[in-house]
Amino acid sequence: MRLITSVLLLFLICSCKQEQQKTLRTYSRVEIEDLYTDSLSIRAIELMGDGSLAFAADKGRYGLYFPKKMQWVTGQQMHDSVPLHFRAIAHTSNDFFMLSIESPALLYKTGDNGTMELVYQEEGEGVFYDAMTFWNDTEGIAVGDSVNGCLSVIVTRDGGQTWQKILCEQLPKGLDGEGAFAASNTNIKVLGDKAWIGTTSGTIYFSADKGHNWTLYKTPISSEAATQGIYSLDFYNENIGFAIGGDYTKPELNTANKIKTTDGGETWQLVANGENPGYRSCVQFVPNSNGQNLVAVGFKGVDVSTDSGLTWQHISDESFYTIRFVNDSLAYAAGQGRISKLIFQ
Repeated sequence: MRLITSVLLLFLICSCKQEQQKTLRTYSRVEIEDLYTDSLSIRAIELMGDGSLAFAADKGRYGLYFPKKMQWVTGQQMHDSVPLHFRAIAHTSNDFFMLSIESPALLYKTGDNGTMELVYQEEGEGVFYDAMTFWNDTEGIAVGDSVNGCLSVIVTRDGGQTWQKILCEQLPKGLDGEGAFAASNTNIKVLGDKAWIGTTSGTIYFSADKGHNWTLYKTPISSEAATQGIYSLDFYNENIGFAIGGDYTKPELNTANKIKTTDGGETWQLVANGENPGYRSCVQFVPNSNGQNLVAVGFKGVDVSTDSGLTWQHISDESFYTIRFVNDSLAYAAGQGRISKLIFQ
């Protein structure tokens, strides 16, 4: 544990408790309470092990919310007097990480001297990072758009002290212009030793060994336009997964934008094709739901499914970019200008 504090930001991160199985819930409405409001675009939130909630956003802003005290502590990260734009964050038991999007891409971790410490920097044409996560306290991964013919993937094997970019010859050959959407920090998912990355081309990059080797799986999700593809994916376990996309410039378009897998991502099937929801920027499985319950959010509202995505119910018009569940009824969501608490009923 360490005291961070360019802004007296204390991250006390504990081990997560194993989820207990419960009776499956159904939902018909959601209560929404704004916890934080500011003129920010907030696309990255992270549940910490002690029950607190971290975020990073544009204008260099980042912070931590302590639910028991109902207290926020926030700070700002600058680079050469310029505020940064963060859309990817992650954490280990000891540190919090945040990664800026455009060149120069700058990855910070909590430092020992009371400030955020720069641990990785990348400059160049096309550099744009989208999402980040950790398999464990030692090994982590971040993904960005294609540069020099392959997807940008960086990994750490030492708890985030150093990061290395995977060489193009070690990755499958990418499609021209292929990238990933920096929409909600959820186009990458890890479980066990595995990792799945969803791209703008509707392709899944899969690794079974923490990023050492990769396989490509093509999905039927629509990717005809540059604004289409996989925006978000989640796995309930190593077999059951779901991904959502659409077109943010045509948010009502609801064809070929929702897919599911039951074999670990090798094959994917379209579901609710031609049915709402249309474009959504984030989808998450509800905890303790046996892979049955899903929630999708976007700037057009909140939708729920209780049958693994086969059918959906629209329960709110409130706008959000990203969501994370605390348990099967409580979640936090973030969007334009706010972070909110959501209670599903």
